[in-house]
Amino acid sequence: MEVKQVLGNNIISSWDTNGEEILLMGKGIGFSVKPGSQVDESKISKIFSLRTQEISRFTELLSQIPEEHIQCASEIISCARDILNKKLNDSIYITLTDHLNFAFERKKLGIEVRNALLWEIKRFYHQEFLVGLKALEIIKDRFNILLSEDEAGSIALHIVNAELDTDMEQSIEITGMIQDILNIVRYHFTLSLNEETLSYERFVTHLKFFVQRAVRKQFYETGDPEFCNMIYRQYQEAHQCALKVEAYMMKKKDYVLSDEELMYLTVHIRRIIKEHRGE
Repeated sequence: MEVKQVLGNNIISSWDTNGEEILLMGKGIGFSVKPGSQVDESKISKIFSLRTQEISRFTELLSQIPEEHIQCASEIISCARDILNKKLNDSIYITLTDHLNFAFERKKLGIEVRNALLWEIKRFYHQEFLVGLKALEIIKDRFNILLSEDEAGSIALHIVNAELDTDMEQSIEITGMIQDILNIVRYHFTLSLNEETLSYERFVTHLKFFVQRAVRKQFYETGDPEFCNMIYRQYQEAHQCALKVEAYMMKKKDYVLSDEELMYLTVHIRRIIKEHRGE
């Protein structure tokens, strides 16, 4: 494996076995090496398989910000992977590094930015928010910079982006739509949802991927219509609420629910109502 370009003491670019450009990160991997020399593979701690335009953007980013900010972002991402045990899209190394660098600049200027979605992030993405709080500790230990919970929420949303493989705009839209659907359930049954229950957590998890499919126009295959109709008849009250969600999705995203999607919504809503009523 040859060095293509030295981007810093700890980052270089090279090629994989298919001739695609990759970025390699590792302590001292770029120190005193030149293009064309062999990569010390024992120093590789992370391989970035990014798209061409992402590599160009990351390379540009590396030339503009301190390397310690990159290392901080990498530590936070490693922490997220360990805590969440989920696959994260490598593009988070670009987006989170860029965000952190800008957050540090804002802090120096005394600019505080409020996160309008902080309430939703805490509730819909609780584990990711805990990673955001852990990130604030890492930042404090590394740079003695104290960032607010609003920044923890923003970091959490970057992690959500990488989990769902979406961009920030889509994640914000998905978060808002989840809130809308939960409000439909609240208003339909005139109740306050208990956010500490397992059924609520399962419902929110289901909504994350359900809404993501709608945003991406990915349609779920229709299942057994007889089984779905049986569920509708058995849980008529929950089904009526699910139909309101269906109407919302049609109006909001022109998204047509399959029978199976409508059935799953009905089942999840039924679980929440059953638990709330103590049935």
